[in-house]
Amino acid sequence: MPYDPSAFPPFAVTVDLVVLTVRRHALCALAVRRGEPPFQGRWALPGGFVRADEDLAQAAERELAEETGLRVHDPSVPAQDNGAHLEQLATYGDPKRDPRMRVVSVAHLALAPDLPAPRAGGDASNARWAPVEELLQQGGYGRDTEPAAPLAFDHALILADGVERARSKIEYSSLATAFCPPEFTVGELRRVYEAVWGVALDPRNFHRKVTGTPGFLVPTGGTTTRQGGRPAQLFRAGGATLLNPPMLRPEV
Repeated sequence: MPYDPSAFPPFAVTVDLVVLTVRRHALCALAVRRGEPPFQGRWALPGGFVRADEDLAQAAERELAEETGLRVHDPSVPAQDNGAHLEQLATYGDPKRDPRMRVVSVAHLALAPDLPAPRAGGDASNARWAPVEELLQQGGYGRDTEPAAPLAFDHALILADGVERARSKIEYSSLATAFCPPEFTVGELRRVYEAVWGVALDPRNFHRKVTGTPGFLVPTGGTTTRQGGRPAQLFRAGGATLLNPPMLRPEV
């Protein structure tokens, strides 16, 4: 039997982005207020439909650039002021996840250093960084005096999966450095771990672990006083992708 495309129902493919950063010592995600139906006025994750001439990675990179102005980090370039780590997270295909039509979403996780206030684009009427704990609350997310409402579509599930991926991966990989500027102190890196895991860490024990892990951090030879107090040594991310021994998440 010859293949007949019309025998199969049509469906669309989108990319959704879990964009995480650390702001004011809190793990935050990019949220956009939808300006069009469905779920008009509700907060959602940024994303959009995959175009006919692009693959999934290209679509995710395009949406990331449109929503944040970020480009994907090139591992061959050691220092990038506006580079972001981007990886595929998971695929979501519940037939009822989008009321418009059958839509399959391939979610991506993006991690970046502290970023300025975002500007809304596409069909979004507003955009902001919001603490993930507020976005993941059962009642949803409200702003100022507005009532809280769940995130649009299945974005609460996607966000929760993205946050858990980040929390797990910084245990055994150097991914936590993606939240830091090109040069950072051990104290700044520790605050990333504390924000992502939601726990307080012993400074001396943390310093010993990260500086004693081969390939994790490389001294730059410089110092900074931007955190106040005495000058602190500056580091950059080393070449290690896997940490041995791993940085185990404390029990909470």
